[in-house]
Amino acid sequence: MLVAGVDGCRHGWVIAVSPLDLSTVDVRVVDAFAGIVDLVADGTLAAVAIDMPIGLPDDRPRSCDAQARRLIGPRRSSVFPAPMRSVLDAADYDEACAMSRSACGVALSRQGWGLVARVAEVDAAMTPALQATIVEAHPEGTFTELMGRPPRHPKRTAAGRAERTAALAGVFAAPFGAPRMRGAADDDVLDAVALVWTAARLARGEALRLGDGTVDSKGLRMEIVR
Repeated sequence: MLVAGVDGCRHGWVIAVSPLDLSTVDVRVVDAFAGIVDLVADGTLAAVAIDMPIGLPDDRPRSCDAQARRLIGPRRSSVFPAPMRSVLDAADYDEACAMSRSACGVALSRQGWGLVARVAEVDAAMTPALQATIVEAHPEGTFTELMGRPPRHPKRTAAGRAERTAALAGVFAAPFGAPRMRGAADDDVLDAVALVWTAARLARGEALRLGDGTVDSKGLRMEIVR
């Protein structure tokens, strides 16, 4: 039984794959999220945790995002509000802001706009049935669970990478050192590897869920798993 953590990166998606016992971890970059869905469909992957919104609101912020910010405290700025569903059809940032203001009264951030293409890619592939196996997660929430507290340092700093690498070294049975990957930043790799732990919790039936139980217009649950 294999489980995986996934994070978006410059050249596609970082996917970290491990046996359920977390004895080893293999990390690679793939072009398309649809390929990861195929690995679920053919039974290769038993559980996947991805750092990308699943379940998009029409007119108000998601409860799970607010709960995640409270959970991670000083790292709360890393939880970007999920875009309104209408924003996926925007041609550019100005149009996205106008659509977001019309839907919920607030413009989309630049960081949020930078994620829209990835969000759309995931949304196109997801179904309510797939959410039994593929779930949204947040790496900083996972690290908070692992450490028993939010990380002290931002993840893009040397101290932050060292802090998170040390936390992951206590999870995997084999000696752990985050590999350098072409097309992916170091923090993308660490985030994907961290989400392997969350995926393993999902496969074992131990995962915890943030959210208020609401579903979006596609029937997708708006929740963050940890």
